Amino acid sequence: MAVILNIDTSTDVCSTALTAEGAVLVHREDFSGRNHAALLSGFIKDCLDRAAELELKLDAVAVSMGPGSYTGLRIGLSEAKGLAFALGIPLIGIDTLKLLAVSVMFSGVDLPDNALFAPMIDARRMEVFTAVYDMALNPLMEPQPLILESDSYNRFADHGTLVFFGNGSDKARNALACPDAVFVPDVKPVAVDMLALSELAWSKREFIDIAYSTPWYRKEFQTTKPKSMFEFNTKI
Repeated sequence: MAVILNIDTSTDVCSTALTAEGAVLVHREDFSGRNHAALLSGFIKDCLDRAAELELKLDAVAVSMGPGSYTGLRIGLSEAKGLAFALGIPLIGIDTLKLLAVSVMFSGVDLPDNALFAPMIDARRMEVFTAVYDMALNPLMEPQPLILESDSYNRFADHGTLVFFGNGSDKARNALACPDAVFVPDVKPVAVDMLALSELAWSKREFIDIAYSTPWYRKEFQTTKPKSMFEFNTKI
């Protein structure tokens, strides 16, 4: 098994984890807010120091690629790229929605045998970033932005029991007509849960380009155009 430094900054959580042989050797997490720029370098140093103490050589860096916070994703990917380039090791990209699904799978929560995993990351208003996975993490709905409507997930009713989680699932509870759905609270992406995905990517040699990779935003970055100081309302 590879020695991998895992990094997640896709939401308001900042976290790192050093993993090897299916175990977490050290991890650092902050849930207090978006302090990624201030905390991430120190968290990475703690993991690298632990690797040095154990006389382990880092084989790869894995980073959560999104969807998620634009600023957080850029900070995490920039740090991961710099480290991978400096050490001459591969870079692994992890889909944040799939990371959330794995978190629930291994959380110990009592789930139905026919569970379909529907992670949700909050976006604007009634929009979420979401996907639907089966128990083998095969995508029944590819990751995408989705404006929630009552029938958004009705097509999956005959395929299993939908399990919703992530920071976008609170607003989905009242918006969706899914009476049999299961809602799992307080699920956030963290680096310790990247272990299975990053080791699988390592075994398959699924690496991303260190120079040209960009975060998986899933939709165009939107900004509000500032009004000119000379604009005025012509309506009467």
